[in-house]
Amino acid sequence: MANRGPSYGLSREVQEKIEQKYDPELESRLVDWIVTQCGGNIEKPQPGKQNFQNWLMDGTILCRLINSLYPCGKEPIKKITETPVAFKQMEKISQFLQAAEAYGVITTDIFQTVDLWEGKDMAAVQRTLMALGSVALTKDDGHYRGNRDWFHRKSQGNRREFSEEQLRQGQNMIGLQMGSNRGASQAGMTGYGMHRQIM
Repeated sequence: MANRGPSYGLSREVQEKIEQKYDPELESRLVDWIVTQCGGNIEKPQPGKQNFQNWLMDGTILCRLINSLYPCGKEPIKKITETPVAFKQMEKISQFLQAAEAYGVITTDIFQTVDLWEGKDMAAVQRTLMALGSVALTKDDGHYRGNRDWFHRKSQGNRREFSEEQLRQGQNMIGLQMGSNRGASQAGMTGYGMHRQIM
C-alpha cells in the first residue's frame, strides 16, 4: 500500500463518500461465494474492509476465481504464481480485470487496479465481483458454484420478428405518443390576417 499523507478539504469529503458505499454484508456474501467457487482450500479472511483488501490484494485469489468460471484447459490465466513482488501482484490484478471483461463484465463495472491495491475504492471492487457473479449466474453453463440467490440474473435480449404485413400495418397506425386529433376543430379560431372584431 502506498504511503500517502492525510487528505483534507474536498479530497477528504470525496474519500469519505466513497468509503460510505462499502457494504460489510456484501463483503460476507462475496467471501462466501469466492471460497465456494474456488474450492474449499481457501481460508476466509476476518471481517472488515482492510482484511478483505489484504485477502484479495496479491491477485492470486482473483485469478483463481476467474479461472474457476471456465472449463478445464480453457482458463484465461495460465500461470498463477504467488509472489511478494508488488509489480507482479498488480499485474495479476490487471490480468483478472482483462479476463473479467472478456468473460462479459461491462467495462463501467470494472474497478481500477489501484482501487484494490491502495484501497482507494473497495466498493468498486465489490461492484466488479457482484457483476462477475451475475454474469456467471446468467450464463448458466455449469461452472457457477454457490447459492443462486447471491446474485441477480442479467436480463436477456427478447428479439421479436415481424412480418412485412405487420410492419406495413404499423406504419398506418397513429401511436398514442403522437397524441390524438379526436374532437379537434377550428371553431373559434381567427386568421392572422383578419382583424379581431370587438363587440
